Amino acid sequence: MRHIRCSDARKMAAALERSFIEICGFERETVSRFRDLSINLGVSAPPGGGRFADSAGAFSYEESGKLLSLTSNRFIHWSTSGDIVQLVEQSLDVNLLNNSLRLKILNCSVLPGGVHIHETLNNVVVLIVTNQSVHRMVLPHPTRMYRSELVAELQMQSVFTDVGKVCVQEAIHSFTLPLTQNPITSSTWLSMHGHAHFALATPAGGITIVTLPPHDQQGSLSVIELKQSSVMQRLAGWVPTAIRGDQSPCDLAVSLAVWPMEDDTFIFALCQDHKLRVWSYKEQQCVLVADVLDYVPAGRAELKNSLGVSHRLRVCVSGSAGVCVCVYIASPNSGQFCVLQLGSSNSTRYSLELISTIYSTQETLVDFVLTSTDIWALWLDDDNQTVVKYINFEHNAAGMWNQVFVQPAPEEEVNIGPEQDPRETYLDVLFSPLRFTAAAIVKALQIYKRGTERFLDLTWETLKKEVTLAVENELQSSVTEFEFSQEDYRMLQVEFWSKFYACCLQYQEALSTPLALHVDPATAMVCLLKKGLVSFLLPCFAVDHLYLCSDEYLFSEEETPVADEPELGGDVLQLVQCLRLVSECLQGDMVCVMDRAVEMLMSPERAAEQVLDNLLTNDTDNLVADITNKLQDVRNPLAAMNALLRELDLEAELDTPDTGLSRTGRSLSVRLSLSQLYSSSMAVSVVCQAMCHMTMTRALICRDLLILQHLYLHLGDKGLLQSSSQCLQLQQDLIPRCSHLLCSYHLLKQLSQTLASPVPLDTLDANLQHLSVLKLSDSTAVSANRSVLNPQTVVELFYQNVAHKVIVLQLFGQREVPESHMSSLHWNQLISSVVHLLTQLLWPSNPNFLFPECMMGNCQYTQLQEYVRLIGPWCQANVGSCRFVLGQAYLACGEGQKALQCFQEAAPEVEKEEFLMRLTGTEEDEAGTTAPRLLYYNKVLRLLEDVGLPDLVVQLATLAVSEAVNDQRSQAALWTRIFKHHLDLGHNREAYEALTQNPDPSRYVHTHTHTHCCNKDSLNPFMNFMVM
Repeated sequence: MRHIRCSDARKMAAALERSFIEICGFERETVSRFRDLSINLGVSAPPGGGRFADSAGAFSYEESGKLLSLTSNRFIHWSTSGDIVQLVEQSLDVNLLNNSLRLKILNCSVLPGGVHIHETLNNVVVLIVTNQSVHRMVLPHPTRMYRSELVAELQMQSVFTDVGKVCVQEAIHSFTLPLTQNPITSSTWLSMHGHAHFALATPAGGITIVTLPPHDQQGSLSVIELKQSSVMQRLAGWVPTAIRGDQSPCDLAVSLAVWPMEDDTFIFALCQDHKLRVWSYKEQQCVLVADVLDYVPAGRAELKNSLGVSHRLRVCVSGSAGVCVCVYIASPNSGQFCVLQLGSSNSTRYSLELISTIYSTQETLVDFVLTSTDIWALWLDDDNQTVVKYINFEHNAAGMWNQVFVQPAPEEEVNIGPEQDPRETYLDVLFSPLRFTAAAIVKALQIYKRGTERFLDLTWETLKKEVTLAVENELQSSVTEFEFSQEDYRMLQVEFWSKFYACCLQYQEALSTPLALHVDPATAMVCLLKKGLVSFLLPCFAVDHLYLCSDEYLFSEEETPVADEPELGGDVLQLVQCLRLVSECLQGDMVCVMDRAVEMLMSPERAAEQVLDNLLTNDTDNLVADITNKLQDVRNPLAAMNALLRELDLEAELDTPDTGLSRTGRSLSVRLSLSQLYSSSMAVSVVCQAMCHMTMTRALICRDLLILQHLYLHLGDKGLLQSSSQCLQLQQDLIPRCSHLLCSYHLLKQLSQTLASPVPLDTLDANLQHLSVLKLSDSTAVSANRSVLNPQTVVELFYQNVAHKVIVLQLFGQREVPESHMSSLHWNQLISSVVHLLTQLLWPSNPNFLFPECMMGNCQYTQLQEYVRLIGPWCQANVGSCRFVLGQAYLACGEGQKALQCFQEAAPEVEKEEFLMRLTGTEEDEAGTTAPRLLYYNKVLRLLEDVGLPDLVVQLATLAVSEAVNDQRSQAALWTRIFKHHLDLGHNREAYEALTQNPDPSRYVHTHTHTHCCNKDSLNPFMNFMVM
C-alpha cells in the first residue's frame, strides 16, 4: 500500500493554491421552482424603454464558515433581467425548501449590481434599486426560524418560505425616484439602528442618498444630495484636483462602494473623469479626491481625453493593510488593477497609498472581486469565451495570474462510430450529467416543437422520451418515400438529431453566459454566477494542474508539486509537456481508440501501439519528430514516469470503520453538523462531478503516457533509454502500471456518468429482506435511501448513502482532533479532501468493497454487472467478492444457473477477502468449529431458499457435502437440506438416497418425512423405497 509522505503532502498543498477548475452544479429537474411576487408602484416605463444589461450577484452569511451554525455553507444568489429579479437560497449542507423567488417590478429596469443583501441579528434584508425606484424586503434570519441550533433534518425552510407575507409595496419599503434622479449605479448599507441607505449615482453627477426608516419603527423617508461644492476649503492645497465647485457630467460616478468607518460610513465613487472621490456620510463632505491616472505609467494622455465609463471599484479590509480600494482602470488595449490603501493622519485628512499594480491584457472585464489577499477577475475574450484568473496582490512580484480551468462548451459535433446508433448516441450526450442543463433541453424542445407546448413538470426520463418523440416525429413527417436503404435512414437520423443538438447548444451557451463572481469571505469558496446556473471553483490537484496548465505557468523546477528533488522536478515538467504534445497529435478516431479498447476489454497496450503506428504512418507535420526532440530534455525518463505514476495511483489502505460519529466522543451538536456537512443535493452533485472531471483528466494523462512509453520503446536505439535494463523496466513495470491506471480511471469515469436506475420502494424493501438472510442488511453499504436528485448517478448514490459517512469519519473521527479545530470550514482544503477520499473509496484496487455492496443494496444490478465486467480482466482485488455480488445480480434478474456458477467461483476466496469474511461470520462458537467455506455455503443456501430455488439448493448443497468430509455435523445438515428439497420437489428416490447418506438422520428428518408425505399423499411410494 502507498502512504503519502509529509513532503508529498506539502507539495500537494502548494499545487492546490495555484490553479482551480470549474465544476458546474447542473440541475436535473424541469419543475418550475420559483414563487412569483409582483410589485406595482403605478409608474410608467420611461420614454425609449431603456433596459440595463443582465447581471448577477451573491451573498454569503457571516457564519457560513462555522460548522455549528445554521447558516454554515449557506448563501443566496440572484440574477436580474429587465424588470425581473430571481433570488435563490442554497446550502451545501441541507436542502432548503421554498428557496426560490421571482420578483417582478412592473415598468422598471433593475440596475446592474442593483441587488444588495444585508444581515442583521434577526433579519435578512434585500435592497433593490431600479431605474425608477428603491425597494426593501425584510425576511426572517435562519437562526430566528428555528428555536434550536440543533436541526437533525436534511431539509430546512428557506428564508423565502413566508415571502408572501412580506409587504414590499408599502411606502415604508418602497420609494419612487424623481425622473431627474434615475440612477446609473448604486450601493447600499444598513445603519446600526436599522435604517436602509441607498447611495445612487445620478446622471447629472453627484450622489443621492435615499434613506428608508427602520422597518419595525415609525419614521419618515429622507433624501440627501452629496455635492462637490461641500468639500472643505482647507483641502484645496492638499489635493489640487479636489475643488472645482461645479457639477460637470464628468463627475458622474460609474462605480460605487460603501464601507463603515467607526461611527461613520464612507462612500467611494469612481467617476468617469478618472477621479476617485471619497465621501463621509456623517459629515456629508468629500474627504478625498484622487486622480487614478496618477497610477498609470503609460498611455495617461490618451486616457485623460476619454471618459472612464468602464472603470470599476471594489473595497475590502486586508489584515495587513487595513481598508483597501481596488480600482480597475480600463484602456482601449488593456487594463490594470491598482490596489490602494486608505490612510489618515487625523479624522479629516485621508490619503491613498499604492500597494500593488496588476496588469491584464484581456479584452472585456465582466466582474472582479477583491478579497483580503487576492483579486479574482472574470473576462470575456475576443472569441466570447469565459476567462477566470486570480492573483495575490501582496506577494506576486512577477505579476503572474493563476489559472482557472473553466468548463468548455459541449462539443459542436457528436462523433458517431459506424457501429453506433445515432439516436442512442445523441441521447447519451444530451442527457449526460455533465453537458446540458434541463432548462436548455426544455427550451430547445419548445422551439423544436414550435412553441406549441410547455414542459414544466417532466421528470428526467419523461423529458428524454419527449425529446425522442419530437425528433422522430419530425423525421417521419419529412419522409416522402416508402422505402429507404439502411444507410439513407441513418443519414436522416444524423441530420435531424444534429439539428436538435444544435438547438440545445445554442440555449446552453446562452444560459452559460458569465455574469459575476462571488467569493465567500468566511470559507473562501468561489462561485461563478451565470445566466442560468451557478458553478463552483475547486482547487486543482497537483498532477492535474501540471497536465492542464500552459507552459508559461510552469515557472521552474522548484514549482513541480510531484517531486522533491529539483532535477527530478525538471524531468517531470519536460515529460508532462511531451504528454501535451502527444495529446495535440491525436485527431479524429485516434482520440477514442484507447477508450474503446478498454470498453471492449481489449489490451490498452496493444491499442497504444496501434495509435503510435498510426501517428508514425501519417506524421505529415513532423509532430512525432517534435516530441522526440523534446524527449531529449528528459534526463531520467524512467524516474519521471515513476513519479507521475506514483502520484496517479490511489491505492491505499483506508480505514472504513463501522462505528459512527456517536462513538467518537464528539458532542451531539458536532455530530449532527458533521452528518450534514456537504450532504445537500447541490453538494452531492458538485463533489461527484469534481471526481468525474478529475478521472477524465487523469485518464487522458494515462492514455498519453502509455503512447509515449511505446514511443520510447520504438526509439530504443536512439539513446533515449540508457540501457537494455531500462527497456526491460519500462516493458515489465512502468507500462503495465500505466495500463492498469488507465483502466482504473476509465472505470471511475464511466461510473461517474452512469445514471442509477429508479427502483420502487417495495422492490428496495424486498431486496433488503433477501439481504437480511445474509446478515448484511445492517451494513451501511447496503442501506437504501431515497435521493432528492432526479435522477442521480451511481456515484452520487454511493456518496449519499455510504461514502459521505466514511469520509466524515476519516476527516473528523479521530479523537485526537479537538473540536475547536473543527469549528471553521475552509472550502479549498475540505472539498479537495472529500473528492480525494471519495475517489479512493471507489478505487477498484483498494481492499474496501463498499461500492459494489451499495449497488447490491440499492438494486442497481445492471450497473453492477457492467462494473464487474469492466474490472474482470485486470483487477486482482476482491475477485471472489465481485463473483458473489455478480451472482446476486444474476439471481435478481432470474438467471439462477449463472448465479450459482458465480457463487461457486467466489468460494475459494472466503478466507482472503474482508467482505466474504464478514459474510461468513456467525456466532463465535460456530465460527470456531466450522470451516469458513462451509459457513459461506450455508449463507448462500439460505439465500437460495429465501428466493425459492430448491433445485439450486440441491446442487450447491451436494457440492458442499464433498468439502465437509471431516465435519459430521455439517454433513448431516447438508444431507438434511438435500433430502428436504428433493422431497419438496417430488424427487422421492433422490430424497430417500439423501436420507440414507445422512450420517445423523435425526428425529427431525423422520418427522418432516412423515408430515410431508401425508400432506402430499405420497407416503406409499416413499415407503416402497425404504422397504427396498
